[in-house]
Amino acid sequence: MSQMGEPQILQRWKNHLPHDIVLNILARLPVKSVTRFRCVCKFWNSSITTPYFISTHLNNSKSNDDNDYVIHMPTWEDRCRIATWEGRPLADTVAPSDTLVCTVALGRTFDRISEVRIPFDFDSEFAQIVGSCNGLLCFATSEGNVIYLWNPSIRMFKRLPDTKRLGKLDSFQLGFAYHSENDDYKVVRISQSQLRIPEIVSEVYTLSSDSWKKVVISLTIGIFFWHQNNYLPAPLVSGALHWVAQNRGVGGRVILSFDVNSETLRKLALPKYSTHASPWIGLFKGKLALSTWEYNYGNSDFRYCIWMMEEYGVVESWNKHFVIGSFKQNIHWSAFTMYGSLILCFVNHRVERMGFEFVLIDTETLHEKKDPDIRYPSYVATFKESLLLLDGANVVSY
Repeated sequence: MSQMGEPQILQRWKNHLPHDIVLNILARLPVKSVTRFRCVCKFWNSSITTPYFISTHLNNSKSNDDNDYVIHMPTWEDRCRIATWEGRPLADTVAPSDTLVCTVALGRTFDRISEVRIPFDFDSEFAQIVGSCNGLLCFATSEGNVIYLWNPSIRMFKRLPDTKRLGKLDSFQLGFAYHSENDDYKVVRISQSQLRIPEIVSEVYTLSSDSWKKVVISLTIGIFFWHQNNYLPAPLVSGALHWVAQNRGVGGRVILSFDVNSETLRKLALPKYSTHASPWIGLFKGKLALSTWEYNYGNSDFRYCIWMMEEYGVVESWNKHFVIGSFKQNIHWSAFTMYGSLILCFVNHRVERMGFEFVLIDTETLHEKKDPDIRYPSYVATFKESLLLLDGANVVSY
């Protein structure tokens, strides 16, 4: 049969690109475009939702610096503080529905890209960003008993099952991690009850099994959590989550490191920084980092310092990389990202202009950008768009 006599659909098929080339092109497109192309045909839809395609698309996104984003959400406490300063009723200005809005911004400049309203409801307005891994975000209430996973790029979320092992606890820490060995995701909750003999209990949720399990912790005596690191997610470095804790009775602070693979806890020593400093830890340029402020008595000003652990687990490799200052007032809040951006917040106590003042610092050039596109001290996490799907019970697409 001549080509002119072939069915038209067969002629179009022969003119198509090979499937592997088409999928290679699709794997380099933004999530929004790929999601639309699922409607083209059944083959594209089934191919785009395979684990291989999702993984390939994510790896392409990671290699593209243009996709380096941060996501931040105002803290409820500081929205209340602003409303009080401005003499506005709290009920009208900081209602839970108004608080639970996230801003997606460029990772290095914090320039706003879009705002995304959280699609699920919390019973409490005290919500926090626990962490971000490969496009999945983890949110929790301040009590840590209601936890969600959310992929805003594909409009899908999942409420985690409740755990009944623990009652009301005096303090806890949460972390969210990608378990690379099993290509899985885990939520870690390390809780503490201030009894005569303080105990630490760890619970681990695994996404693939959609269940919690209790993990026995050997480090129980003499440790309690330091609460000033709650605005930044627990950093995931070398397969471990990290929090700052206090050595009870011994004095001084330490880092608690939870290995996601072995599900064990160990202590890491902090560098010898100023005793007047308040520590925060986070992920900075791929390394475990500690930020502190120090008071310079000679100049009567404050300096901001960032330490980096050059070789993970080696205490001697702590190195003070940046000393930024001088500031005439203490830092109320700070956040830094793995991209090298540092944002500082000060409280302006002048009656005529009481409020927060922000400055964004490029740690490579030390260039300062006044009044970046952020209004409140916020929970801040790095963010990558992805096609990662959520499975199991309590999954909602919207």
